[in-house]
This record gives sequence, structure tokens and C-alpha cells, in this order.
Amino acid sequence: MIKVSKTLSYLLRHNAEKEGFTLLPGGYLYVDDILSNRKFHTVVTKEDIQAIVETSDKKRFTLVQDEENQRWKICANQGHSIQVDDLDLRPLENTEEFPIVVHGTYHKYWNCIAQQGLSRMNRNHMHFAAGLPGHDGVISGMRSSCQVIIYLDLKKALEGGLKFFVSANNVILSPGNESGVIETQYFFKVVDRRTGKKVLTY
Repeated sequence: MIKVSKTLSYLLRHNAEKEGFTLLPGGYLYVDDILSNRKFHTVVTKEDIQAIVETSDKKRFTLVQDEENQRWKICANQGHSIQVDDLDLRPLENTEEFPIVVHGTYHKYWNCIAQQGLSRMNRNHMHFAAGLPGHDGVISGMRSSCQVIIYLDLKKALEGGLKFFVSANNVILSPGNESGVIETQYFFKVVDRRTGKKVLTY
């Protein structure tokens, strides 16, 4: 089921058009259309997809019934590299709801980030969590294996004109500036996750 979940995630986030699908508003695809796809039709059922959605610890997917035709449809809640119209994102306009906003990365990437800032790369948004993995209410937004934690100065970033959004599974997203980057001036502090030692303080 893990392999199916990863294949489903890749389809909904990155590969729908290449597989011949046209995304519905909000990034949805009909489940029966997915099941007819060559990568799924012999290995997965609608019940399997429902189980994947229900057991996803990071709430990666939303599965709903279309009100007009009663067909089941599914979307990835965030992480897209393809253009998605009407994705269910809520603008984040102040710091009251999320006093802590963090991004997790790895030591091997840190030197590049320290020099160039945080980049969304080929995705539409950078991902942030409202706390560390395992803390109350923190479902997704960071891999549990991350080694370096970047604490964002959300107030300063908002004042600097950067846009932030909240996904359906409470992940904080930002497209960054016009170059797809959040500069280091918007970092509050950076710490080694294992030791708690500060890597850099801004």
C-alpha cells in the first residue's frame, strides 16, 4: 500500500497531465478515472484508495463525493509542481494562529540555503509546519528525518510582502518572492535538530 500511496501522490501532485488527465478545480481527479489508469487498474481498488486516505498520518489526500454527479474524487492537499486551479488554500495574514513556523532540511543542503535562501525549486510552494513533528496538532509540513530546523520570522516575512497560505491539512505554504525564494533575512533562527544547538541566529 505504501507503493500505491506514493504512486497516487506523484500522479496528483506532478504527473496528472502526462498521464492524460485533466485536473478538476481544486486539483481533484475522479477515483474511477484513476482506477482505469494503466498504473492502477490491476493493483488497486476504490476501497484501497479509501484506506490510504484514512490511514495517511500526514493527511496528504482529501477524498470527497462530487455533489453534482455523486462520483468520488480525490486530491493531494499540497506539494504540487503542476498548476492547480482553485486549490483549497486559505490566506495566512497574521501571526496569531501560528506563532511557530518551521521548515525542516538536511545538513547537506544547509550551506546552499545559507548562501541563497530557501527555494521552492520545481514546486509551487515551500512547505512549513506549525511546530516540530510529534507536537500537538502538528500533522504534516516536515519530514520526521530532518536534521536542521529553520525557524521563520513570519511577522517580518509578511511585512516584507511574502504570501503565505494554509492547506487543508494545516501545512503552511509560500511561493516565496518573484524568484521563488525566501531570503535568509526572514529566518529567525536555525538549529541542529538533534543537539538543539544554533546553527545561525538572525
